[in-house]
Amino acid sequence: MKLDTIKYIFLSCCAVAVLASCNNDDDQVAMNEPTCTDGIMNGDETGVDCGGTTCQPCEDGVTPPMETMPDFSGTFVQVDFMGRPGINTVLSADGTIKDAHNLAIPSEMGAIFQADFEARLEAYHDVYAGLLGADPADVNYENNILGLDAATLTGYLAADVLEVAPNLPTTYFNPGTDADMDGRILVPDGDEVALTGRTPQDDVIDISLILLFGGMEGDRFSGQDTDMDGVQDLPRLTSDGVGLTADITTTFPYLGAPE
Repeated sequence: MKLDTIKYIFLSCCAVAVLASCNNDDDQVAMNEPTCTDGIMNGDETGVDCGGTTCQPCEDGVTPPMETMPDFSGTFVQVDFMGRPGINTVLSADGTIKDAHNLAIPSEMGAIFQADFEARLEAYHDVYAGLLGADPADVNYENNILGLDAATLTGYLAADVLEVAPNLPTTYFNPGTDADMDGRILVPDGDEVALTGRTPQDDVIDISLILLFGGMEGDRFSGQDTDMDGVQDLPRLTSDGVGLTADITTTFPYLGAPE
């Protein structure tokens, strides 16, 4: 039996309920017929739910060659969580912790890994203090732009699942949301929207860095020139410097061209 290994995109914000009933055998046959909305390339489609005799033409008139299409056949093996990409890489002290996190049961992640993640976060601030020539005791994590202390934030991040807020917009963090229109959009006052899932367009890496190193204003370590000599005195830790420019498809598996 062929064994394929792919990364799981673990989205706890996706809950799919399939209700089906069959009155007779004919109904069952109809359910298995290829459609233009089933999320897989089947029938005579030339792409996922596009091309062929019944579906819309594939985007830009380009027919994806068969050999470039993802192969979802075979047996799947879990190797990674991707609710918040890169979190376990950044906050795991070593490969053993990272591997254990990737295989952990989501409901147990927080209890198992929170303390390790918090210690790693504080260790990073000690390293930055050394680079700045400062006493490590003077450069510590401070409550972040969401007002979360280190224990609470790393508790959220250790449990690598995306929570769903059914009455709020889905976003990893939207610093521009100001529901009560009081003009406060960077200093949390209770109405900003964050950690309610994420969209494919969210710049997850930049947001994660802001939550970890940005402090109350979101720009604590963003390369400031503190002595105004034209040279950055603080490390730039709140962005990876890479913007999101990929044209991501609107259907599963939500892929974009590599950059």
